[in-house]
Amino acid sequence: MNGHCSRRMMLQLLAGGISGLSIPRTLRSQDSRDDARRLVTREIRAAVERGLKTLSATQKQDGSFGSGNIYRRSVGVSSLAGLAYLAGGHTPGDGPYGETVNRTIDFLVSQCNPNGFIHQPDSRIHGPMYDHGFAVTFLAEIYGMTDRKDLRACLDRSIKLIISSQNQEGGWRYEPKPSDADVSVTVCQVMALRSAKNAGLYVPKETIDRAVAYLKGSQNSDGGFRYQKGRQPESEFARSAAALVGLNSAGIYEGQEIEDGIDYLKRFRPGPGSPRYFQIQHYLYGHYYAVQVMWHCAEDDDWPTWYQNVSQEVLALQGGNGLWNVNNTICPEYYTAMACLILQMPYNFLPIFQR
Repeated sequence: MNGHCSRRMMLQLLAGGISGLSIPRTLRSQDSRDDARRLVTREIRAAVERGLKTLSATQKQDGSFGSGNIYRRSVGVSSLAGLAYLAGGHTPGDGPYGETVNRTIDFLVSQCNPNGFIHQPDSRIHGPMYDHGFAVTFLAEIYGMTDRKDLRACLDRSIKLIISSQNQEGGWRYEPKPSDADVSVTVCQVMALRSAKNAGLYVPKETIDRAVAYLKGSQNSDGGFRYQKGRQPESEFARSAAALVGLNSAGIYEGQEIEDGIDYLKRFRPGPGSPRYFQIQHYLYGHYYAVQVMWHCAEDDDWPTWYQNVSQEVLALQGGNGLWNVNNTICPEYYTAMACLILQMPYNFLPIFQR
């Protein structure tokens, strides 16, 4: 899918899906997808619109998002913000946020180094491969919506960097060096490669196979996932949700690993009597992944309840100015992007989120 196409054509393509690595076992009919979209209530739509509108007003002149000493002009936060707009059907140069999306592309492409590393050199974040993975995911999702020549060149280099920095175990770590790995950074790279594959860009099968082996080897007997293969054995909600999305992104939607993983996530099921946001480490980050897992893999009668409950929890955390700022440890732009991505999941617009 190359070259420029209209917003209408693009959204038709997005709604229909783009061929990836395999088809989820629970591929829903159009009627079922329509039912899912009806879960997005008027209250949710209004909250998302407030969030996106205020978020757009925070965008820097260079197209970046993020604030504070560490996350100001953050590549990762900017990429997630861009994905939040795409998840609502806002495409480059079209509609009320078309220029917001265009400026985000400008910023990310400007941060693509000759070696392919998409990294803001002044950034103080300790895990720049998170930034890189989110950036590749966003740029690959909009590839084909624009005729920019510099975008393809950036993606080619950045995908090669991911492939070359995979370590012997099959995972990735904070820096683009094949020396160490952890589950959460690995998932970020696998999602980026899946997005690239969906867009028709080359991704070696052996890279995905090795990543799958790393993720499967990091699962504990309780169904959750440890932080690093062979080390730090405790399972944790956000990491486990991310690992399952990593397997989904590699084309694995069923099997014992998925069933055990979902059973583990259900211990943290949102709703009355569930752990509150301050009891779950990385609450929005975790539910960003968990809602994808349930969207991809849950039975039809389980997904609506999960989404309805988590959406009410997320809505309750929105501030009066339209932004989310759950615990002040990252920045409001990050939390707002994550919240909007969770709430807009049933729209099924982005290929990377489609089931």
